[in-house]
Order: sequence, then structure tokens, then C-alpha cells
Amino acid sequence: MLPDALREAGAAAGALLKERGETIAVAEGSCGGLVSAALLAVPGASAYFLGGAVIYTGVASKAYMRGEVDVPPGMRGASEPFVTWLAQSCRRKLDATWGIGEGGATGPSGNPYGDPPGHVWAAVDGAAGTTTRHLLTNDDDRERNMVAFAVAALELLSERLR
Repeated sequence: MLPDALREAGAAAGALLKERGETIAVAEGSCGGLVSAALLAVPGASAYFLGGAVIYTGVASKAYMRGEVDVPPGMRGASEPFVTWLAQSCRRKLDATWGIGEGGATGPSGNPYGDPPGHVWAAVDGAAGTTTRHLLTNDDDRERNMVAFAVAALELLSERLR
């Protein structure tokens, strides 16, 4: 069962996607599939959800994301350029109206890049460009951060859809 905040964020985004007749692709990392799960929990999700991938490692990003969008030089995970690339790549790979990219450090410790736990970047890409958002929860609880990161990504999508 999804936490209420996550279920509500997925339902709001799903309703907007259905209302607009648009589609979504997801490439998430530290959320571990929660963004996709929240979108798929909505009855009728097949009308808008084209697919998603958990891009948790460099190996996964090479296998699933490369090819559609050039990799920015010097790019590292859990950064604004990384999630922008994820959002653009998954949208193009699946020919979706929208793409979501997410990457962060859930905790209990930071990531190898020196980011603290509770740090995440989210991106939403569409025909008019990419919008990004940074969130720092100041929390080192892994599960709470995973949910907070997924909610933030879905809320960013809903904002773009409005």
C-alpha cells in the first residue's frame, strides 16, 4: 500500500494526464520505482503510462538511457544535468509527451559524490523544455526520503501539466 501523500500525488498527476490525453515515461533512481508505482496505482493508467526504469547505477543508465540524447560531458548522478538527461532520454525513447527523471541520496548516509542524505534532483521534460527542482529534506531516513522524492517529482509533473 502506498503512503497517502504518494498515492494522492500519483492520482493528481494521472488525472491531469488522462484529462489532457498525454503520456508519461519515467527514469527514476533513488525512488526505486515509487514514481512509477504511484502513477500505475491509478485505474486507467494504461491510457497514459508508457513505461519506466529504475536507473540506480551507471550500468543501468548506459543500458537503458543512452542513445536518444547526448550524455553531457562530466555528468554525474544525483545532479541537475543527470536528471535532465534522464527525463529527456526516457521521453524520447518511449515517444511520450512527458518524461520524469529523478536522482538523489536517500540515506542513511550521503552518496559517493558528497551529497548529503535527503538530497534529490527531479526533472520533467516536455515539448516546451525541461523544468528541474532540487529538494533537501534534512532527513537521513531512507524510506521517508524515497517517498518525499517521489512526491516531489510527481508534484513537479502536476505543476507542468497545469
